[in-house]
Amino acid sequence: MNLRPVPPARYAGELLTVEQAADRIRMSARYVRRLIAERRIGFYRLGRSVRIDPAELTVTAGRIDPITETTVWNDLRGVG
Repeated sequence: MNLRPVPPARYAGELLTVEQAADRIRMSARYVRRLIAERRIGFYRLGRSVRIDPAELTVTAGRIDPITETTVWNDLRGVG
């Protein structure tokens, strides 16, 4: 298991809870927990608590292109 190091004390006040991170990106806490479970954002585990660096939320944000018929067929060609 590859755990991230505990953040230095100077960052302790800057780390967000799951609920604070959800408010910041205007999504649900469940969505943030899913990002954590899928390892799509970095996080720190302090005991049973989970804390998120605000910089991780800005890295995750990005434009996602819509799915088109062409992209689906191109993806299916790679299978099989």
